[in-house]
Amino acid sequence: MAITAQEVNKLRQMTGAGMMDCKKALVEADGDFDKAIEILRKKGQKVSASRSDRETSEGVVFIKTSEDQTKAVLVSLNCETDFVAKNDEFLSIGDGIVDLAFQEKPASAEELKGLKLGDLTVAEKLTELVGKIGEKIDIGAYEMMSGELVVPYIHANKKLGVLVALENTDGKGEEAGKDVAMQIAAMSPVALDESEVDQSTIDRELEIGREQAKAEGKPENILDKIAQGKLKKFFKDNTLVHQAFVKDTSMNVSQYLDSVNKGMKVSKFKRVSVSA
Repeated sequence: MAITAQEVNKLRQMTGAGMMDCKKALVEADGDFDKAIEILRKKGQKVSASRSDRETSEGVVFIKTSEDQTKAVLVSLNCETDFVAKNDEFLSIGDGIVDLAFQEKPASAEELKGLKLGDLTVAEKLTELVGKIGEKIDIGAYEMMSGELVVPYIHANKKLGVLVALENTDGKGEEAGKDVAMQIAAMSPVALDESEVDQSTIDRELEIGREQAKAEGKPENILDKIAQGKLKKFFKDNTLVHQAFVKDTSMNVSQYLDSVNKGMKVSKFKRVSVSA
């Protein structure tokens, strides 16, 4: 199929790979960007790890936390342009939505959109705002979290937000929680640990590992072993508890928390970005 220069440039920006490699990958993948990224990786290309954010456009992340820091709600309100994301009415509605979610505790974003915000439902409010602004606006993410200590983090531009829940803090978790939340924001782990990585991701990484080893001329009988080794490296780099702690790379995140208070650990986390 015909691949446009714009598509090639988009893949290049997403991955950092060369123009010709991007074009070949898109042609081979029939224009499918996910397949093209896997093709590049199988050929040994270094591609961006932050794939989860690329489909979002613009917007703002809103977080509300209880006074005792045991509960928090995160809502992202998405739009098409940064100009709208700075609109006062857009920001006011976002604040109202996160307050409503914290109060009513809906089970899903769809349920949240059905709740009343003043005289109208959230969905109706958003439709009304779309009519005024002329741009698509919708709730992108909605997360409720509870725990012994829930620590929030919003990046300065309000386009990236994190919630992290800690256990066994003994009153020492607030600063550690902020450190870990900033780690999550910067390093974008795919899961808490290897047990929470979905099977499709594991299968994909094993296949990529095999293809890379094969391309390097490794014997067929050791391809699976090499792929398993690459999978362990993937877990180390991409699961939170095993990642090197950014403030002290001599230890991983799990070891850092244990050094603050014996047995302290992350029970769950959520990272949301609305920047393209």
